[in-house]
Amino acid sequence: MEKVYIFDTTLRDGEQSPGASMSIEQKFELAVQLSRLGVDIIEAGFPVSSPQQFEACKRIAQNVKGSTIAALARAVEKDLDSAHQAIQAAEHPRIHTFIATSPIHMKHKLNKEPDQVVEMAVAAIKYARNLVAEVEFSPEDATRSEIPFLCRIIEKVIDAGATIINIPDTVGYAIPEEFGKFIRAIREGVPNMDKAVISVHCHNDLGLAVANTLAAIKEGARQVEVTLNGIGERAGNAALEEFVMSLYVRKDIFPFTTNIKTTQIYSSSRLLSNIIGFPIPRNKPIIGENAFAHESGIHQDGMLKKRETYEIMTPESVGRDTSKIVLGRHSGMHGFRKRVAELGFSLAPDEIKKAYEEFLVIADRKKEVYDEDLYVIIGEQMGNVTESYHLDYFSIQSGNRSVPTATVRIQFGETMSEEAATGDGPVDAIFKAIDRVTGIKTKLVEYVVQAVTPGKNAMGEVTITLSINDKKFVGCGASTDILEASAKAYISAINRYKTFVSVGNQ
Repeated sequence: MEKVYIFDTTLRDGEQSPGASMSIEQKFELAVQLSRLGVDIIEAGFPVSSPQQFEACKRIAQNVKGSTIAALARAVEKDLDSAHQAIQAAEHPRIHTFIATSPIHMKHKLNKEPDQVVEMAVAAIKYARNLVAEVEFSPEDATRSEIPFLCRIIEKVIDAGATIINIPDTVGYAIPEEFGKFIRAIREGVPNMDKAVISVHCHNDLGLAVANTLAAIKEGARQVEVTLNGIGERAGNAALEEFVMSLYVRKDIFPFTTNIKTTQIYSSSRLLSNIIGFPIPRNKPIIGENAFAHESGIHQDGMLKKRETYEIMTPESVGRDTSKIVLGRHSGMHGFRKRVAELGFSLAPDEIKKAYEEFLVIADRKKEVYDEDLYVIIGEQMGNVTESYHLDYFSIQSGNRSVPTATVRIQFGETMSEEAATGDGPVDAIFKAIDRVTGIKTKLVEYVVQAVTPGKNAMGEVTITLSINDKKFVGCGASTDILEASAKAYISAINRYKTFVSVGNQ
C-alpha cells in the first residue's frame, strides 16, 4: 500500500485556535508525544511571530528526534531566516513558506499583481533552498484561486526547488467532490507536478475538513496537514484521529498506510486537551467519551451478542479501554442484568425485576446510571442500608498572601465531626479536611467544573472521580458556590465508596 505522510500542525495552526496558546514547555511536551505517535512532520510553529515561538521551535528542533521538524514563514527573507535559525539543528529540517494566490487576497491583503506574487514566491523558494534541503510551498486560499494561475505559480516554485506543494482550503470553502476535482486539475495542469508531493490542508468551517482530505487522497495527494482533536483557526482543521482511523477502517476504499501508531491516539488527544484546557466533546469521533459507549437497549443487546453489530473499530485500537455499556433510560433488561452479574451479584428473578424497576426510576432522573448507583439499588434489594456523610458546615480562609485553610463539619448518623486542614488552594484544603473526618485514604483522579446556568450567579456543577483502594468512584455536587459544590461532590464520591463496601465488595 502507498504511504500517506502525516504533517501535524497542532503546534502551529492548532495553537492559533482562540484560547489554545501553549508555553514553550507545553509545546515541547506535546512535540515529544507527536513523535511517539508516529507523526512524519511536526510543524513546530511560526518563529518570526514572537520570541517565544522562536524558542519553542528551536527547543523542539534540538531535542525531538525521528520526525521532520518544519517551521512556517511568509515569502520574505526575514521570515525565512528566522525559520532557518530556529530549526537548523533538527535531524530533518523543513521550511514551509506561503503566499496568498486568490484574487481577493492578492488585491485586498497583499496589494500585489499576480506577476508580483509569482516573483515573490519563486524568490522565497530559491532563498529557502539555500538554507535547507526541504522546502514546502503553500498558495494560501488556494480553493478560491483561479486554476490557471495556481498551476502557473506551482510550476514555477517546483522549478525553483519546492518539493512539497500544499493546497490549503484556507477558509473551509470546498465541498469533497469539488475539492477532489480541484486536486486532479492541479495534478494534470502542472507539467512538473511529478517532481513534488501534493499535500492538502483543510479547514473545517463547513464541517467537511476530513471529508475533503479523504477526497484529495483519492486524487493523488500523499501528504495531509492535520491537528489533534481538529483544533485550529475558527472551526479548526481536519482531525488527525478521524483521518487516520478512516484509512484504518476503510482499507477497501483507501488502500493507504501511515506511520501513525494508532494505540497512541487517545493518550495524545487527552494530553492536548489537558494542556490547553479544551474539554473533548462527549460525541467527538474516536476520542469522545461516547465514541465507544452504548445506551440503547437494542444496541446493547447486539453488542453483547457480537461487538461488530455496532462497532466498526475497537476502542483498544486507538489506545482506549474496552467498550462501555452505559446504563440509562434507554437500556433494556438484558444490559441491566449483565451489568449486575459483572458486578458479582446473583439476584432472584423477582429481585432483578424490582431492581430494574428502581433503576428505571433513577434513570429517568439522571443522564447516566453509574455502578455506584447500582450498588445502592442492589443494596436496598438485599436489605442493606448505608449511612452517609452529610456536609453541615464549611469555612475557608484564603488569599494570595495567606495559606489556604478549610474547616468542615460533617454529620454521620448521629455524630458531628469537625476538622481543619491547609492545602495548596481552597479546594485542596477542603478535601484534606474531609479526609481527616472520614479517615478514608483517597486519590483525586479527575476534577471537572462546569456552569449549568448562565449569568454571574450561575449554578456550578462539580464532578469528581476518586480512587479508593484502586477502584474509582464518581461524585457530583452543585451550588452557586463552587467551593461548596466541590465539597458536596467529594463527599458524594466517598458515600458511593461506602455503599460499595456495604454490599460486600471489600
